[in-house]
Amino acid sequence: MNLISREELKALLEGGGDFKLVNCLEAWMFRAKRIPASIHFESFRPTLPSLDPQTVIIVYCSNPGCTASELVYQRLINYGFKNTRRYAGGVADWEDAGYPLEGERVGRIGSEGKVS
Repeated sequence: MNLISREELKALLEGGGDFKLVNCLEAWMFRAKRIPASIHFESFRPTLPSLDPQTVIIVYCSNPGCTASELVYQRLINYGFKNTRRYAGGVADWEDAGYPLEGERVGRIGSEGKVS
């Protein structure tokens, strides 16, 4: 599996390169909290024609224990998307670093008094 580090991803986002950042979580989780510039697939197969197999595609999910991005990564590789990478840390790792997030739940205080 071709992984990308948090620092590499941050540099790509800041540099504005030609890549797709794919949040592999359920739609409600995507709406709640995501890394800026992320896209979401409502359905995998209908989305494939809109992707260029030569473009770098970076997939991620919620945290290192989440397997959603592993599954999407493998499906993309199987469909010939050889420039696919996985950010294993996901939203949790990104947030732990203090990097910006976007979504409906960003900056909201949860029931435990913690910012979510």
